[in-house]
Amino acid sequence: MTQNPLGQPSDYPSHYAPELLFPVARTEARQQSNIGQDLPFCGADYWTAWELSWLDLRGKPMVAVANFKFDAESPNIVESKSLKLYLNSLAMTKYSDPVTLLAIVAKDLSETAQHDVAVRLIDHRSWAAKSHAELPGQCLDDLVVDCDSQQVDPSLLKTAPGHAVRQELHSHLLRSNCPVTNQPDIGSLLIRYTGPTIDKHKLLQYIVSYRQHNAFHESCVESIFVDIENHCKTEELTVFACFNRRGGLDINPFRSNYETAIEISRLWRQ
Repeated sequence: MTQNPLGQPSDYPSHYAPELLFPVARTEARQQSNIGQDLPFCGADYWTAWELSWLDLRGKPMVAVANFKFDAESPNIVESKSLKLYLNSLAMTKYSDPVTLLAIVAKDLSETAQHDVAVRLIDHRSWAAKSHAELPGQCLDDLVVDCDSQQVDPSLLKTAPGHAVRQELHSHLLRSNCPVTNQPDIGSLLIRYTGPTIDKHKLLQYIVSYRQHNAFHESCVESIFVDIENHCKTEELTVFACFNRRGGLDINPFRSNYETAIEISRLWRQ
């Protein structure tokens, strides 16, 4: 494996270079959120690669959108810039057919994550026929709240007494920062739960408190999950974030203690 390219000047490779892929262990971020080996959730990180290109055997460029599914149980995530550089290394490399390309990419990503990674290609014509989706449930963004927390503050989370409810809430105000470059990562957040009624104003304040938080996408979603579960005593909980693309890649982490999958659709900012 190469050294972490994040935050470093990088040359774009001209030929297939799997050694560029850089693993990042999930354990350190999980320890900071008091997440042990027995995960309180299942889930996956769904990546979309919008700029995938390669050559057929005649040297003609081919293009497609690629979807990658990294299981939350995988020991490693793949650092996003290293994945971008790796995918660009395919652009001037010839492959006999897309099936061959898929097998190679799945093998390389699985070895880096130390867990099977599902890979599929989507023809650009299929994407062109799709419309943008909306997250389900109530949007919190029009609530009038004072947002003055300069660091993540789970004590903001409050519930109201009463019987258990089932709600779907979402916000487009999620923002965090890359822990290496400090560049902003902007996304939309879906929270689906059963349990005591969560105070929506406090929930929005909590979401906004991530605005200067330095963490990768995946660990942000996991810390949101454990904070809501611990402070709101939810019976069932799903947290799903759709981050804007950077470098031709978007990352969409999904964590749940009762759902095993979620439908992935392209949001308005993606």
